Amino acid sequence: MIKCIIVDDEPLAVAQLEKYVERVPFLENVGTCSSAAEAMEILSAGNVDAMFVDINMHDIDGVQLVRSLSRPPMVVFTTAYSEYAIEGFRLDAVDYLLKPISFDSFLKAANKLHRFSAVDAAQRPAAEFSEGLCHDCLYVKSDYRMLRVPVSSIKYIESMSEYVRIFVEGCSKPIVSLLSMKKIEECLPADVFMRVHRSYLVNLNKVKEVSKMRIVYDGDVYVPIGDMYKDKFFEYIDKHFVGKGR
Repeated sequence: MIKCIIVDDEPLAVAQLEKYVERVPFLENVGTCSSAAEAMEILSAGNVDAMFVDINMHDIDGVQLVRSLSRPPMVVFTTAYSEYAIEGFRLDAVDYLLKPISFDSFLKAANKLHRFSAVDAAQRPAAEFSEGLCHDCLYVKSDYRMLRVPVSSIKYIESMSEYVRIFVEGCSKPIVSLLSMKKIEECLPADVFMRVHRSYLVNLNKVKEVSKMRIVYDGDVYVPIGDMYKDKFFEYIDKHFVGKGR
């Protein structure tokens, strides 16, 4: 059972969400709040798994409320304004529902909560950073899912501004996650992964060919080696591939 709260100062929106929660067998409404202050009081008891929170409220908006929590529960933002969507995703919201909310959209969000909650609590990373390393695997949030990625299967990682693309052996498409390169680099073993470019982090165990300041993958995929990183990288190459030359 997922214990949730509803945070909204619009009575009609609250009534609708309460009815929707009642229709979903794995959701239990443990509190309805018309302000951030009321929500904080319920959240402080630590008995909340998820929150449906409106972004536009009179006292403190939903984004500010979530940011103020050191360990927030799973979050589904609700609002009448689509321009707030990107802010919600930056806070790792499980979903973003645009008012007026249909039951079909609500049910999809509820199912995402259910899938996310299925991740074992002992393996679930800290709330302020939803991804992390557990033994030999990396747990990464992508497309509302928590994915378990064996570290040994990662070939390289590419930074795309606020996102990263993780290229994994055996996968036709990269895993895309809202993460900074700095964060994911901190989670990976430094003796295996090396920054070779401002936008690229490579698994040294997967480097099989280097040509003209580029690491070659699968014949036609190249990762550039940046000037700032080349000395450290080629020091590693010289150490481990004696006599191979450049």
